[in-house]
Amino acid sequence: MRKICDLDMKKYRCVTPEIRTGEVIITEERIRHIQERHPLDFERYSGYLKEMIENPDYIIQDERPNTAIVLKQIEDHEERFRLALRIVTPADHPGYKNSVITFLKIREKEWDRLIRNKKILYKAE
Repeated sequence: MRKICDLDMKKYRCVTPEIRTGEVIITEERIRHIQERHPLDFERYSGYLKEMIENPDYIIQDERPNTAIVLKQIEDHEERFRLALRIVTPADHPGYKNSVITFLKIREKEWDRLIRNKKILYKAE
């Protein structure tokens, strides 16, 4: 398990009002998942995970409870990313932490589709 950052609870309360902890982690199992499903994305872009979570461009509602889809464009490379983040609430096991489920680089067409068709919970000013 690797700590990525601390969550801005105020910003992420749009997903669920009851956030138990600020700590955001990624597990070794999730890293393997990303490496298998999205080859080279973890190696190339994992350094941006903190930036994606701390400064999202959009937070979009996911169909899974207490889960956010975070969209972030990294200006340096003009690349767009989609990250699924599970938020821990008081109803979850006491040992759980907010965690990255997956992340991947996406094309502009996918970015536009998500913004157009999904419920936007937060948009950066």
